[in-house]
Amino acid sequence: MEKCTLCPRNCFVNRKLGEKGICGQTSTLKVARAALHFWEEPCISGEKGSGAVFFSGCALHCVFCQNQEIANGSVGKEISNERLSEIFLELQEKGANNINLVTPGHFVPQIVPAIERARNQGLNLPIVYNTSSYENVDSIRELEGIVDIYLPDFKYMSSSLSKKYSHAPDYGEVAKKVVAEMVRQTGAASFYEKEGQELMQRGVIVRHLILPGCMEDSKDIIRYLYETYGDTIYLSIMNQFTPLKNVEKYPELNRKLTGDEYDEVVDFAIDLGVENGFIQEGETAEESFIPDFNCEGV
Repeated sequence: MEKCTLCPRNCFVNRKLGEKGICGQTSTLKVARAALHFWEEPCISGEKGSGAVFFSGCALHCVFCQNQEIANGSVGKEISNERLSEIFLELQEKGANNINLVTPGHFVPQIVPAIERARNQGLNLPIVYNTSSYENVDSIRELEGIVDIYLPDFKYMSSSLSKKYSHAPDYGEVAKKVVAEMVRQTGAASFYEKEGQELMQRGVIVRHLILPGCMEDSKDIIRYLYETYGDTIYLSIMNQFTPLKNVEKYPELNRKLTGDEYDEVVDFAIDLGVENGFIQEGETAEESFIPDFNCEGV
């Protein structure tokens, strides 16, 4: 934290002295919401919900971000490491199926001891690491034995797209290395039954949000992941792109994904041989699916 290199931006700021880099956060934990969350994949949320802890700040800053309030750090409450441990235990008391760390990469040094402390106090839920995948591999290595389930995005393969929409031309190469380390740690996905539900115990689910007009890049991502990992991982192909006010400067993104566009990518995955995966049905591209970041549970 004195010379921060937790993500590929390598800002080298001294966050312990209150300096802020791209993520916009100092060394003090900042959390925007901690509550049961029902909108993850079925094997993560189940019926009782995932215990989602949304951390303020982000190293990527996509132009189409649906969680801009927390990504830019404008909302959230500063808390101690001890309080974070308490939050994990409170979510367990509420019946959460797991502890879901959302955009946590810039707080890894604080999160690891908080989880260890909570486990010493009775936390026995799987830990889910929910990330954009724009992280340094060394940070992911620090999570071995701490995280049970990885839920990484794979946003782009194209460097031109990642440069234009996330200011990160190296995103694809970074994401490849990050996912490889996650799979090394967890191996093939495993599940367990809880109250009639099949929930994930360990493994990797790679998410891909299809962007309007970018189906070829989506196909490149799916092809790479399937040819590299086969059925070891699960793929989650998402149609929930929601054009908010922040994409008005990018007219090609200022619309929802069409049904034909989504079907084209899903059919490609099926023809390729993908069997372990999730698809979305119905109307998911709605602002109502974006939670309120009102510091609930913090």
